[in-house]
Amino acid sequence: MSLAETIKQEARSLGFDAVGIAAVSPQAADDRLLHRLQAWLHRGFHGTMGWMARDPERRADPSVVLPGCRSIIAVGMNYDSGYRATEGQGYGRIARYAWGRDYHRILGHRLALLEAKLRERAPSAVTRCYVDTGPVMEKAWAQQAGLGWIGKHSNLVSADHGSWLVLGEILTTIDLPPDTPATDLCGSCSLCIQACPTQAITEPYVVDATRCISYLTIECRAAREEIADDLAAGMGNRIFGCDDCLDVCPFNLRAEPTTDSAFQPLPTTLAPRLEELAGLDEETFTDRFRQSPIRRARLSGLRRNVAIAEENE
Repeated sequence: MSLAETIKQEARSLGFDAVGIAAVSPQAADDRLLHRLQAWLHRGFHGTMGWMARDPERRADPSVVLPGCRSIIAVGMNYDSGYRATEGQGYGRIARYAWGRDYHRILGHRLALLEAKLRERAPSAVTRCYVDTGPVMEKAWAQQAGLGWIGKHSNLVSADHGSWLVLGEILTTIDLPPDTPATDLCGSCSLCIQACPTQAITEPYVVDATRCISYLTIECRAAREEIADDLAAGMGNRIFGCDDCLDVCPFNLRAEPTTDSAFQPLPTTLAPRLEELAGLDEETFTDRFRQSPIRRARLSGLRRNVAIAEENE
């Protein structure tokens, strides 16, 4: 069995639902990634996410992140548990990926095991792995590796798993045979653009993060009075992230729910009561969300989001 086949088999045995290999692009392709990123940054669509604007050349070129990088092993895990959030007055809404345990830790641990397997088979390999934390344009590389394509909502869409994949990658100096890049199958569909409550998808494949509910509820540290009233109204009862543009994707119809226990929802995330969350103190917040990506919003951000949701009832 070839090294590439061994790595893919090991990835699936570790619980990854999708795995593929991308060849690190020649300079022309890297320039296309850089141009796209710079154009997005120039429009100010990154908002207060200053790290996105730091050294875009490095973010667009994996060989700057890992000198001598020849291949990227892209992996994905299906996080859709098949459940539906509890709706109704008094309840908030949390994005599906945050219903279970923190995917950064789940994927990170399994990626480390996969990385060790690669180095075991290829001792000369230099590797570096990331789970949504490094200067890597992971969705673009996942598409190059054949995991899916970047949809008009700017998220990855898989023909097998729909819109419900969290991603990770291993950069390596080993030259591995690449998979065929995924073909964009969005066609004329524009359901995700129509579904966005705040019109954050300014044009197909372009999202203004400063209008996106995921940004507003997680990354944005602004006080309520600094958030425009139309955006606050569009947030509805969403208190951490938003699934609206993902929910309507037709490719979700063929996707099967995950059986991985890591992504099974907790009562506090599937049916979060606004009144209870509004009363959390720092100690309780830290204890309750210790293993959850919801920590990213901080208590101050969650309280602000809860207040906006109560305002919208």
